[in-house]
Amino acid sequence: MVMGEFTQETDLLVVGGGPGGYAAAFRAADLGLDVTMVDAGARPGGVCLFRGCIPSKTLLHLSQLLYDAGRAREMGITFDKPKVDLDAVRRWKNEVIDRLSKGLVELCRKRGVQFLTGRAAFESSDHARVLGSEVSRLKFRHAIVATGSFARSLPGVPFSKGGRIMGSTGALELPDVPEKLLVVGGGYVGVELGSVYASLGSRVTMVEAGGRLMAGADQDLVQPLLRRLDELFESIHVGTGVKAVEEAGDGVKVSFAGGDLAEEKYDRVLVAIGRAPNSKDIGLEKTGVRVDERGFIIVDEQLRTTDPRIFAIGDVAGGIMLAHKAMHEGKVAAEVIAGERSGFDFQAIPAVVYTDPQLSWCGLTEEEARRQNRQVKVSRFPWSASGRAVSMGVSKGMTKVIVDSATERVLGMGIVGRDAGEMIAEGVLAVEMGALAQDLALTIHPHPTLSEGEEEAAEAFLGSSTHILPMKK
Repeated sequence: MVMGEFTQETDLLVVGGGPGGYAAAFRAADLGLDVTMVDAGARPGGVCLFRGCIPSKTLLHLSQLLYDAGRAREMGITFDKPKVDLDAVRRWKNEVIDRLSKGLVELCRKRGVQFLTGRAAFESSDHARVLGSEVSRLKFRHAIVATGSFARSLPGVPFSKGGRIMGSTGALELPDVPEKLLVVGGGYVGVELGSVYASLGSRVTMVEAGGRLMAGADQDLVQPLLRRLDELFESIHVGTGVKAVEEAGDGVKVSFAGGDLAEEKYDRVLVAIGRAPNSKDIGLEKTGVRVDERGFIIVDEQLRTTDPRIFAIGDVAGGIMLAHKAMHEGKVAAEVIAGERSGFDFQAIPAVVYTDPQLSWCGLTEEEARRQNRQVKVSRFPWSASGRAVSMGVSKGMTKVIVDSATERVLGMGIVGRDAGEMIAEGVLAVEMGALAQDLALTIHPHPTLSEGEEEAAEAFLGSSTHILPMKK
């Protein structure tokens, strides 16, 4: 400690201002704690708001508009060929981010949460230094680590600002629309951002080292999305890895391993091969906090670390790396610190891929059930039998329900199609509440809507579906 240095005290220090961090800070403040939140950004929001969830979904919505404008001709409406103004697109994206971030600043103010811009590093289990902030040192009763994660790069090939080898952050800046784009990785980020660039005019090649795209989802749900990607992308290669990458002045040379690609040149390369935790260089070694072999902070069901004063939430604590999971963990940690009875106990965390068609699922998947030798029955409702889907021209979707064979309890749900992400919450509620298939079937859904698929999938299981033949008993 520097002689004469002022140390500010706070009940709760939240390190990280992303969705998990600000959810924790706001909940703790609502429960009467004095809260200080520290983040490297000038405003709260983190990667999700500034360089992830929000800008990517903004661009994906524009991609959907382009697609709808193109297919309107078959419905009797003809538009001129859309013209893409990249500067205007960037402005719109930035306006969305600015509006939401200003809202978070105002919520901090109204809740009395002190927000500091800087980089926090622990000095001990009850002190932290904040570099680059007007408050240089903090003493806290408890702390929540919500530092998130970072995009992994190819070995020996780091991302560089303005370079032709991009991570998701670089891709979302929309530097240009490359004529030829290689996307490495067939998960959420690769599929979503590849779709954006293809919609804007890039010839997209996707490579995935594994045997299929979107490996975490049931493949019958992925198939409609794959058919759309086959139309949108120039080519997709599974079982194909990247052996070497060399950035030249006017492009990137890439050598491949496996598959039928050897060496190709691209204008840009987007690497989307997963994320790693931001647990280094924050002083954890000066506390009692332990991390596992991959760098994730070890926590219990109340998000406590191995140091009794310090909690960890979100990506840095491992598990499913999704913003909504982090937000719920943040609230639980804040409640436990405030003396409430709380714990992170869930049956279903929804996952959504915001392509067109969208892909969403929650709870037990059919493939997981097989691996676990669970006795389940799977009921499907094809959107070709949905009046709303047909009228919208989006009939290549499906809703499926996974039901326990003995108890008829809903264990999982999956949806592929337009706005699937908006509808999966009903499946999450059904799984969390221990609902039976009959509960879904007897819930009156408005007609005609896409949400009827959930009712009819449950009815199909029970043998009472109106628009498709019942399942064979």
